Amino acid sequence: MVDYSELGQVISHSLIVFVLLIILTRLIGKKFLAQMTFFDFVTGIIIGTIGGAYVTTETKGYYVLLSPIILTLLVVLTGYLTLKSTPARKLIEGEPLVMIQNGNIFEENMRKIRYNMDDLMMQLREKGVFDLTEVESAILEPHGKLSVLKKSQHLPLTPKDLNIATNYKGVSSEIIIDGNIVEQNLKQNNLSHEWLYNELSAKNIKNIREIFLATLSTGGNLYVDLRSDNPKYIQEVEDDDSVI
Repeated sequence: MVDYSELGQVISHSLIVFVLLIILTRLIGKKFLAQMTFFDFVTGIIIGTIGGAYVTTETKGYYVLLSPIILTLLVVLTGYLTLKSTPARKLIEGEPLVMIQNGNIFEENMRKIRYNMDDLMMQLREKGVFDLTEVESAILEPHGKLSVLKKSQHLPLTPKDLNIATNYKGVSSEIIIDGNIVEQNLKQNNLSHEWLYNELSAKNIKNIREIFLATLSTGGNLYVDLRSDNPKYIQEVEDDDSVI
């Protein structure tokens, strides 16, 4: 028999925890998302644990199992709400904040989110910027990452800048995986088995089962990796434990 008091309790407590987590996340701000320290990590776990304990201790029986379902539904509903409503998206997810514009730092915006110069310089270095004079604009996104636009004189040259024509380059197609032909990709590229076997024959490959992976580039080049072509020497990237 359904205990409506317990059902109402688990729904109300799950809703309280969900709303509280949104509020706390907004109060902590973007800096928490972008630069989670060990202390921030522990704090996040504690907040989540307390929220979960509140629901489990106040709800009896199997009704507590409804809590993760309710929280999931609330997340889905919130996602739909932020998709359809701009004010809701700004309230829940926040807005981008300009940190640097026209080479000038906006100290007021930094103060709003408790963002110091060390935070700014660290994220600039992560973007490959070690000199502030190179920055035209920097925007702190809602997810806490910094988007950086360098001044035009510090941007790398592109073929377009030099008026050089380039060929189209897209995602390569997997033609053979683990010795099996991917028929769908072969058809999508308007290729036949005869074409494939001719290409393999030109590479002195007689047995398709020997192929671990074969991909076709947008330029029409077939890359083939065989099972038996592993290098005799593999470079070690791990640190040597014997070195002190």
